[in-house]
Amino acid sequence: MKVLVTGATGFVGRNLVEVLLARGCQVRAVARNAETAANLPWINAVEFVAADIHAADLDIAALTDGIDALAHLAWPGLPNYQALFHFEHNLTADYRFIKGAVEAGVSQVLVTGTCFEYGLQSGPLSEQTAPQPSNPYGLAKNTLRLFLENLQRVQPFTLQWARLFYLHGEGQNPNSLLAALDRAIDAGDDSFNMSAGEQLRDYLAIDTAAGYLAAILQQREFDGVINCSSGQPISVRALVEQRLRERGASIRLNLGHYPYPTHEPMAFWGVADRLQQLLGAEHEA
Repeated sequence: MKVLVTGATGFVGRNLVEVLLARGCQVRAVARNAETAANLPWINAVEFVAADIHAADLDIAALTDGIDALAHLAWPGLPNYQALFHFEHNLTADYRFIKGAVEAGVSQVLVTGTCFEYGLQSGPLSEQTAPQPSNPYGLAKNTLRLFLENLQRVQPFTLQWARLFYLHGEGQNPNSLLAALDRAIDAGDDSFNMSAGEQLRDYLAIDTAAGYLAAILQQREFDGVINCSSGQPISVRALVEQRLRERGASIRLNLGHYPYPTHEPMAFWGVADRLQQLLGAEHEA
């Protein structure tokens, strides 16, 4: 199958492209910055297009020509979750782009959603849990899904909405927890400032997550919302201690230095039953 990947040079995109190629897919990769793309290991194995998918003059029909599925990962402005531009700009621009792709004949669309669509609800979150987004990013993503579900009634297409939880790995935001910890270890710091670390989260390695997204794409009959998560809650402190063990590092954890973030509940994780069923179906195929 031939997949159009937007946001191909981003943290998720660059990994998804690699996995899709390994699975025998053809990839047309789209990103704004050709220089960033030129340094990625897969650049000569894909058809690369330097474009801003939000540009008003974009030729969507040409971009999607011959495409079986769209994997839409592009979403500017992260990790600034509180900014209003998520729904003032990204929401409408994204909808316009995806609608254009569907009207041009793309019959399958995978979009990455976010665990922030669930808002401040605690505990295990399944796809049946009603979304209650509490920040502009979560609100914009959830609203985009609603827009697209309404579009489906008028212009039928398969919509695969994959909610990402906490991803980590090479290429992640340098300000994220594990990236900051790795820097502190590499610099030989004596201590590492963090929260008290008792909050429970759902962490997934980026290569695992990319494998899940590729598997969802290749289950072409699947339509609906799916958590792209581990299903296993782990405390932030345990995650940090695990990384220290992996790296054989001894660094004093300055627990409680930072307050707990207000935009997240203390304990939440994704129920991964639907994902595991889908992966099981893939292995049986």
